[in-house]
Amino acid sequence: MTPLAEVANRSQKQASKQGLSAMMRVIISLVMILAIWKSIVVVFDMPSFILPAPEAVFIKLFERHDVLLKHTWVTSQEILLGLLLGLSMGLFFALQMLLFQPVKRWLLPILITSQAIPVFALAPILMLWLGYGIASKVVMAALIIFFPVTTCCYDGLRNTPTGYLDLSQTMGANRWRQLWHIRLPASLPVLASGIRVAVVVAPIGAVAGEWVGSSEGLGYLMLQTNARMLIDEMFAALFILAAVSVSLYFITDWALRRLIPWENN
Repeated sequence: MTPLAEVANRSQKQASKQGLSAMMRVIISLVMILAIWKSIVVVFDMPSFILPAPEAVFIKLFERHDVLLKHTWVTSQEILLGLLLGLSMGLFFALQMLLFQPVKRWLLPILITSQAIPVFALAPILMLWLGYGIASKVVMAALIIFFPVTTCCYDGLRNTPTGYLDLSQTMGANRWRQLWHIRLPASLPVLASGIRVAVVVAPIGAVAGEWVGSSEGLGYLMLQTNARMLIDEMFAALFILAAVSVSLYFITDWALRRLIPWENN
């Protein structure tokens, strides 16, 4: 086995141990949260319409699993498509700012100024333009992750070690070869951080869009159950949403650690 292969293999083993350790911490944290939740219900004698007991929520998960799965599938599609759109847009505009200075001079101030407008304030406008279907929620999720992905990718691309670039120039590499073989690989660890942030934030955009206007999805279900005082079902939908978000984060983190083994070095 070559030294490079040994380093990659060692990095993958280390990533696997870190992933397993992180999963154990999540399970322990979940058990602690459930214990604290149950203690609050018992000690303060909380009524079910304010804070249902954990077992009532889990019972509702089984009783209404068909409805919950249906809405979970809709929200999951919105999150995944929003991530795909937002990541693609972020990478595209980061490359444009790197390669074309006029684009950078015009686009970077627009990106910064856009953050002064709360993304949630755009949700009603998106509903008006794109309707109550999945499109408005996908765009909402993409917009909320667009800025962090673009800035992370651009910072990673422009902060490539100059020694690598100088060496490639002496070897006759043109601008595009530098981009493909040096700048992009060097920017991947920074871009991975942006992707992790995007995975956590994207569900917020999708659910916020469902709150403003929709006919399906976990956000829609939460509003409907809250209006009908079905608080245990509302908590069941919230639990599934949290599980989807956490699972998506760990799957993404696991994939990134294996696709970018040098990130941990």
